[in-house]
Amino acid sequence: MDELIASPDIPAVDQEWIYEHAADGSARFVLGTVGSNPLVCFGINPSTAVPNAPDRTISRVSSFAAHNGFDSWTMLNVYPQIATDPKDLDRVYRPDLKAENDRQITRFIDGRPLTLLAAWGGLIESRPYLQPMLLDILQLTASAGCDWMSLGQPTKRGHPRHPLYMRGDTPLESFDTGRYLSSSPQP
Repeated sequence: MDELIASPDIPAVDQEWIYEHAADGSARFVLGTVGSNPLVCFGINPSTAVPNAPDRTISRVSSFAAHNGFDSWTMLNVYPQIATDPKDLDRVYRPDLKAENDRQITRFIDGRPLTLLAAWGGLIESRPYLQPMLLDILQLTASAGCDWMSLGQPTKRGHPRHPLYMRGDTPLESFDTGRYLSSSPQP
């Protein structure tokens, strides 16, 4: 795997950062801190968080990682387009963004059996292309033997809950992605 680097324009304070993004600022592929045992969270899409300037979601993911004994955290997303409101996501996905996102996820996982936190909530239903993209991501992570977890029990519609809406002491629970895919509502 190529060396992951901290952003050259934003200095790390006490941590080494992982920050992979589009040069034009339209997409973020990977954001996290360097460690040997990361909690890897998958959301729907990134907001504007960057190294040393977390948003509320990143702060919650970092807290859940620390609370559960992980030495670092990483945020990945089903679709990498930066949008503070998921309603602003592309109506039709950009194949170049999807391809680069898949490449970055594969590069980050690098065959390691990591703990992955499913955290996309009901937003997975907001665009018809998101569920097929999730299926591709699940295939990318399956060969590494990654363990999928969720924060507490899924929503009534079966989706894993978003970190913003969970108590800080919510336990990580095993998340059966096969069962999820077979029972999740289709857009």
